[in-house]
Amino acid sequence: MLVKLAWRNIWRQKRRTFLTAGALALALFLSLLMRSMQEGSYSISIDHAARFYTGLIQLQHPKYAESLSINDLLPMTDDFIQPVLQNPDISDHLPRLESFALAAAGERSKGVMVIGAVPEMEKGYSNLDQKLIAGEFLTEDDRQVLIGERLANYFRLKIGDEIVLYGQGYRGQTAAGLYPVKGILHFPMPQLDSQLVYMPLSLAQNLYSTGKQVTAWVLHTRDLALVTGTEATLEKHYGDTVNVRDWEELAPEMSQQITMDKVSGIFMLYILYGVVGFGLFATITMMTLERQREFAVMLATGMLRIRLLQLVAVESLFIATLGIVLGLMVAAPVLTYLHFNPIQMTGDAARMMEETGFEPILPVLIAPSLIANQIIAVLVLLLISLIYPMVRIFRLSLASALKGGAHAH
Repeated sequence: MLVKLAWRNIWRQKRRTFLTAGALALALFLSLLMRSMQEGSYSISIDHAARFYTGLIQLQHPKYAESLSINDLLPMTDDFIQPVLQNPDISDHLPRLESFALAAAGERSKGVMVIGAVPEMEKGYSNLDQKLIAGEFLTEDDRQVLIGERLANYFRLKIGDEIVLYGQGYRGQTAAGLYPVKGILHFPMPQLDSQLVYMPLSLAQNLYSTGKQVTAWVLHTRDLALVTGTEATLEKHYGDTVNVRDWEELAPEMSQQITMDKVSGIFMLYILYGVVGFGLFATITMMTLERQREFAVMLATGMLRIRLLQLVAVESLFIATLGIVLGLMVAAPVLTYLHFNPIQMTGDAARMMEETGFEPILPVLIAPSLIANQIIAVLVLLLISLIYPMVRIFRLSLASALKGGAHAH
């Protein structure tokens, strides 16, 4: 009976019902659009940063994070990497050998970072070949290197010139070699551009005498949301023998930046909800005050106060459901369109993304958890708006309400 009565009541005042539902629909639509774009921009930034350098997950020797030593290595064997190959959530796995060396050419010398990688894999994963501004890209059997543009300028090196690398190899052995420059890379980050030396993995293993070992296995999941689960699975499998680190640990500055940005975005969202909430509160309160006489008649004819409160709650729930359905009907096509046709970025941000070899777009993330969170927020907003009208009905004085007093208490 309550449900039937509530349904009839909300359609007695169609305009008021649609206004209230419209306010909720607008709040839901704007909050979904804002959060989807925000999360989409985070996911693309994280993906780009990961592909650019760290990967989403790295497998390292338990001591390597602290020591950064060439002695703390992992095997580069099929047996070791088997759990990764068997995990359907992992899309890429790349072996890398990273270490430091003193580079010299002519009269000049400088500390550099040497990265040994499998050229074909890096090409597919980090678009490293697109950062080439002179010369040619590496092949697996090359005995040459690629260097950053700023490093080339510092040493005044051109394609074909030689660079000397000198450092400490595995277990105290000396690492020294003379390598021709095959290509020059341009990185938009000056710090990397001035100290990176890339070489084929087998050549780096040769230089540092590590044998079939690497400093890290760089992994990428099919989706950003799968990182936590994949990390837990790998930790369970490898136990204490391997340190499994995710992008938040590998790039803490970026993680903090995203957290700060998320907080400011959520603050803006609260302001939006506050504005819509006031409108909703005013509408529901007006709805209650207008119907005081009607409520008084219902109470006088024997309806329990608790029943009356339930009736108002069911009516509000109907209006909220209508608002949510309308909001989702508007949001779904807009978000779907933006998901498949992302907004093109312009200005400095776009230029930086293009320089790193990625498309300058602002994608929209569609995730069930985002939608669920915003629906819950809208329902909480409705509950808060209902508190005062409910108290008002509970304290309703029959005598003054039946006299038609607009200000009955």
